Amino acid sequence: MKKILFTLVTVLFLSASGYAQDYNTAIGVRGGLFNGITLKHYIGSASAVEGIVTTRWSGFNITGLYELHTMDVFDVNRLNFYYGLGGHIGIWDANNVPWDADGYTVIGNDGILGLEYNFQEIPFNISVDWKPALNLVGYSSFWADGGAVSIRYLIN
Repeated sequence: MKKILFTLVTVLFLSASGYAQDYNTAIGVRGGLFNGITLKHYIGSASAVEGIVTTRWSGFNITGLYELHTMDVFDVNRLNFYYGLGGHIGIWDANNVPWDADGYTVIGNDGILGLEYNFQEIPFNISVDWKPALNLVGYSSFWADGGAVSIRYLIN
């Protein structure tokens, strides 16, 4: 299973092609089971880095992602598909997590798959994504509940 996942991710990264993006930097809010803020910045014509700070269980999680974007998917102008990989660190109060713990810190890897639409009339975009996480340190487990909707203000 790990070999199949690695092969799939490698093929997806190698198949990304460059297009001009609609903005350089965007900042906004992220809503899902983990709520917080998001900052995305393009570092190339089809690649971006995204930082996400979220809260849950009386604690917080910081995530950094490297993303590749494919523009105008489904022949829809300003609709982007993106995917990427990154990592996270989270710290929670042990009294508020749904498992037994004496204090809580996790470190792990993240993936992301999403669709993003950039409005032409106003400087905002909206995105929906799925961001699974694999905790490697601390509560070692796979979290599949990282989906969210984000609304960002576009800064050019």
